[in-house]
Amino acid sequence: MNVNGGDAVQLGLRAGLAEVARAAGVSKMTVSRVLNDRPDVSTETRQRVLAIMEDLDFHPNRYARALKGGRSGVIGLICPATNFYGPTQVLFGVEEAARNANLAVIVATSSSLDSHSLQSAIARLEESSVEAIIIISPLVSSGDALRGLVSAVPTLAIWAPSDAGVVVTGMDHRTAAATATQHLLDLGHPSVHHISGPLDWTGAEQRMLGWQTTLEAAGIVPPPVLEGDWSAAAGHEAGLQLLRDPSVSAVFTANDQMALGLYRAAFELGRRIPDDLSVVGYDDGPDSPHYTPPLSTVHQDFQMLGARAFHRLNRMMNGETKPEIDPDDTPRLIIRASTAAYLR
Repeated sequence: MNVNGGDAVQLGLRAGLAEVARAAGVSKMTVSRVLNDRPDVSTETRQRVLAIMEDLDFHPNRYARALKGGRSGVIGLICPATNFYGPTQVLFGVEEAARNANLAVIVATSSSLDSHSLQSAIARLEESSVEAIIIISPLVSSGDALRGLVSAVPTLAIWAPSDAGVVVTGMDHRTAAATATQHLLDLGHPSVHHISGPLDWTGAEQRMLGWQTTLEAAGIVPPPVLEGDWSAAAGHEAGLQLLRDPSVSAVFTANDQMALGLYRAAFELGRRIPDDLSVVGYDDGPDSPHYTPPLSTVHQDFQMLGARAFHRLNRMMNGETKPEIDPDDTPRLIIRASTAAYLR
């Protein structure tokens, strides 16, 4: 079953009653009888159905509860169609937390998070009897779409603008970016340049604001921002522009991939890290400690964010109309070998 129509795919849907029945060659009623340990099922049929359940990773306890209590045991998750590290890891965090709570997840991806796409995705998920919905919505422009949503089930957004009109959870990127920028200033650098992510992303916007306000508080006029697209290629292109200026001694990039591209530009232009160029990234992806030199960066626990979003949604599913607001976690700065004191 594809809940997304033509331009999106469904991921992570565990087998349901219909799939078990089809694979075993029996009716859904027979599967229900097996689940409820009814005596009017032959031993051969019972064994075949149980074997199919195991093969399809079907969870009898969850579906027995649904049959008896009227709950599906399934939540929906809507996210942009992207392979970026952060959204993917958040998705894994939600799915693992849901699995530990004996719930399944239907994931609907879409190339657009506009009002029509979001409302259509919600309608299709509701047709699949989801109990609640999480939306991974990193774009500033999705705020208007979220404010106009109509959903019959509890709905929560991750990374959305705070005024999106739904319950929102996320990270305090502004404070974390300020910490990263201040670290470079504390090393004596006269200024800090910034390679941002796409500024339609809430995270990129907040990181830029954290960098900007920290420089202004120090009496430094922020230099022009170079906007990237999260890719190493964008970091490389921006680096070639920045590093031809010998006065540039410190750069804060909005993610680690763009820092990788900046490293390449520094190598090509004969700039040594950290001897005459200090670099701080953002994310602390699994490769960051293995850059040459290892990258100082801001650590985000994406899977924890996904799990925290799920637990908050779970409280809403259990009747809390106004769940306690969890403070946004502040990603922490990890100092490695890519930053050093300014010696000019």
